[in-house]
Amino acid sequence: MKLKLNPEAKSVFDNYPDHIRGKMVTLRKLILETAQEIDGITLLEETLKWGEPSYLVKGGSTVRIDWKPKTPDQYAIYFKCTSRLVKTFQNTYAKVFRFEGNRAIVFKLDEQIPRDELKSCIRTALTYHKVKHLPTLGL
Repeated sequence: MKLKLNPEAKSVFDNYPDHIRGKMVTLRKLILETAQEIDGITLLEETLKWGEPSYLVKGGSTVRIDWKPKTPDQYAIYFKCTSRLVKTFQNTYAKVFRFEGNRAIVFKLDEQIPRDELKSCIRTALTYHKVKHLPTLGL
């Protein structure tokens, strides 16, 4: 898989506070690792949308990640709010994750990320246009 980088995205990571940067890098690595495991993904683009590191693949839905100073005790992974992604994740992983409306999975700074479950959500987003016809998006 080829990774197309945007130098401005690196700048965003470099400018996160020290205690946040590792969390954001971990989310980024999880997205990259998940994309590499999906057959048919040959290009993952890392870019910025709304100033947030964002990941796009052909046939998928954009995945974004960010930490915001106005909510300093949490960070999140965002999904397209008009898709069925977060609603489906809520139905499947209600006891695993905390959600923000129909757009994000939110993590507290001191909690361990449920890695396998989050990879499943990322995989579903990155293959969204192939699975959106399925009742539970293939979860």
